[in-house]
Amino acid sequence: MTRGRLRVMLGAAPGVGKTFAMLEEGRRLREAGRDVVVAIVETHGRAATAALVDGLEVIPRRVVEHRGVGLDELDLEAVLARHPDVALVDELAHTNAPGSAHEKRWQDVETLLEAGIDVISTVNIQHIESLNDVVRQITGVVQRETIPDAALRVADQIELVDLAPQALRDRLTEGVVYPAGRVDAALSNYFRLGNLTALRELALLWLADEVDSALRRYRAEKGIDSAWNARERVVVALTGGREGETLLRRGARIASRASGGELFAVHVSASDGLAEANPSILAAQRALVETLGGSYHQVVGEQIPRALVEFARSVEATQLVVGVSRRSTLARLFTGPGTAATVIREAGDIDVHIVSHDQAGSRRLPSLGGALSLKRRIAGFALAALGLPLLTLLLTSFRSDESITSDVLAFQLFVVIVALVGGIWPAVASAVAAGFLLDFFFVDPLYTITIADPLHLLALVIFVVVAVLVSIVVDQAARRSRVASRAAAESETLASIAGSVLSGQDALEALVSRLRESFGMTSVILRSRGVAIYTATDATIADDNDVETNLPLGDHASLYLRGRRLPDSDRRILGAFLSQIETALTQRELASEAESMRPVAEADRLRTALLASVGHDLRRPLAVATAAVTSLRSPDVALSEPDREELLETAEDSLGSLASLVTKLLDASRLQAGVLGVSLAPVALDEVVIGALDELGLAPGEVQLELGETSAVEADAVLLQRAVVNLLANALRYSPTGTPPIIATSEFDDRVQLRVIDAGPGIPVERREDVFMPFQRLGDTDNTTGVGLGLALSKGFVEAMGGTLDVEDTPGGGLTMVVELPSASQGGDE
Repeated sequence: MTRGRLRVMLGAAPGVGKTFAMLEEGRRLREAGRDVVVAIVETHGRAATAALVDGLEVIPRRVVEHRGVGLDELDLEAVLARHPDVALVDELAHTNAPGSAHEKRWQDVETLLEAGIDVISTVNIQHIESLNDVVRQITGVVQRETIPDAALRVADQIELVDLAPQALRDRLTEGVVYPAGRVDAALSNYFRLGNLTALRELALLWLADEVDSALRRYRAEKGIDSAWNARERVVVALTGGREGETLLRRGARIASRASGGELFAVHVSASDGLAEANPSILAAQRALVETLGGSYHQVVGEQIPRALVEFARSVEATQLVVGVSRRSTLARLFTGPGTAATVIREAGDIDVHIVSHDQAGSRRLPSLGGALSLKRRIAGFALAALGLPLLTLLLTSFRSDESITSDVLAFQLFVVIVALVGGIWPAVASAVAAGFLLDFFFVDPLYTITIADPLHLLALVIFVVVAVLVSIVVDQAARRSRVASRAAAESETLASIAGSVLSGQDALEALVSRLRESFGMTSVILRSRGVAIYTATDATIADDNDVETNLPLGDHASLYLRGRRLPDSDRRILGAFLSQIETALTQRELASEAESMRPVAEADRLRTALLASVGHDLRRPLAVATAAVTSLRSPDVALSEPDREELLETAEDSLGSLASLVTKLLDASRLQAGVLGVSLAPVALDEVVIGALDELGLAPGEVQLELGETSAVEADAVLLQRAVVNLLANALRYSPTGTPPIIATSEFDDRVQLRVIDAGPGIPVERREDVFMPFQRLGDTDNTTGVGLGLALSKGFVEAMGGTLDVEDTPGGGLTMVVELPSASQGGDE
């Protein structure tokens, strides 16, 4: 019997539409003439999903009794007896009730497949066994129903049912996924935007790995060896030098440009076992690779470029990153092309990136010493020493009476070449030597050093003159080139340091680092008032001959330089650095002073608002209480007993309002001064909520309670209750008649939330931060509802306890205040 085919609809989270997609496919197959039945489907009360079931044949469920409760399960025997072409089986990771034929539903599906029945099923990414711990870290929820990866990988087809995270949250808000009572808690916990984004990425990556495995199997079956660049795989070649960190970070950036990119680092050791790499540097770079999410490999090969390319092909690399050669041009001339050039030639269809690094491309300012470097002068003498004998040997093999002219021109050309390479002194030396060689080997009498003919003497003089003239031209050109290079480097440096100053707070650090790099110093330390602010050091260029220089900056700062002695030509650009550093220091001090004045300005603003509040909000209760007491004490007014009771009640209410107002003002003052006393201990949220209801004198029907089972929180019970009282009073003020506010509690990982939800007018997003400012009464017009301190105090109380107070929209309209506090290590007394 032919085995059935398994098709799985994979989703990143509940509600993305897996069951809907499965039922749609079932209806399409039925319309195409296939025999389709619904073996089991969970609609979760969603009307759109239930509507798709209509018209499809549904196999009745089997009821299993477990501990006196009837559980509906898939009737495996009934589906096998019916034997349709296609069976729709929802929730592949479901655990069957005890007493069923199999423990897991995916085992039931395996039985259907063995019977030759095609199955379409659904599963969420959080149920895959290998991802269980990752999902727990993301969501804080342990998934107890899982399916082995192997059971899912045998599927003939896996389709991702994808929905953008915000779109899924919108569906929840609209009540499409869960009932209205569960929406708020779901949005704040499992269905947070960050959680959904991470789960979606996890689903995409898992499916991409599955597709990649299928592609590998296909290529192996078809014998395809060439690389198919379906995914970026970047190989970074490590030599064991310090430039490796630069190469690794560049490779990581290349790999991260494409989703699912992979990073490999490889070090090729010589097959003779004589490793030149520094083990400690390689160990540090290996740790960096792992930090960047890549893998480290070490291979052995006789030819490093070939071994490197072979490794890249073995991992199907699409990009290969190597460092630019650290060898000089002369070294490459005698030893042939370097590793990078050979890799480029042999890489074929692999893209090769040649990356510059500090060892190859330092930004140090060029020297303004001699026009030609010592290396070039040595090269000129070496060329003369080696080239003249070889040229003489070559010319003597073709010597004749008519060849003297060509011999002279050949030596003349060689002298010009030496002048171009080494300058004036190698050229003069080679000219003199060439004259004697001409006289000894080519002018009669041969093999004697005589200058009998005045023309020969003239030829020698011409040799020297031409060599000197050419070398002077070369020397001047080299000097001008070096001056131009120096000017360009200084311009670049000045532009860089000017940009650093404009960049803000990091300007000083950038300037100090740039100064050390530009002048090749071992270390540069910036001190202000005797304290080191920034330090830039490179121990790799330290020298026993380093000198120390201390440069003053203004009245309280100084710059300490350690390294080579700076020539006069560097003083001008150093002065520009000092000027910019001094300017940046001044900016830093001004910014620090401005920041130190911010609390003073805030205190002044609060004090002004407090005085204005006292001038207005204290006047009314004082005036009312004074009027009531004056009437009670007046001998001229005859008051009945009911009138006296009413006046006493008025005075009591006014004095109570005054006491509450003074308490809030004192709390605001303590918060602003940072002297609020907080005593943290495990606190049960339900006790806090009940205390807040009693304090406000609320009847049970005036507030809807949805208190879930949560751990105790680490909080100050008194401050937390006062915060809840303020939030609840605010919610009562704006809740429409007939729609009481809701107090709900929930727990997520190690955080506990208390939500105060109202269905009032809400607050525009751009005004939400304003509600937590003291003396703000958004929407108030009569100034009779308080001084606008309630929410500001609540936020201050919660943050003083290590929590947060945030504002969210209520689904369907309104405002939700979310208090989040850390759960206590152990619950308090209940």
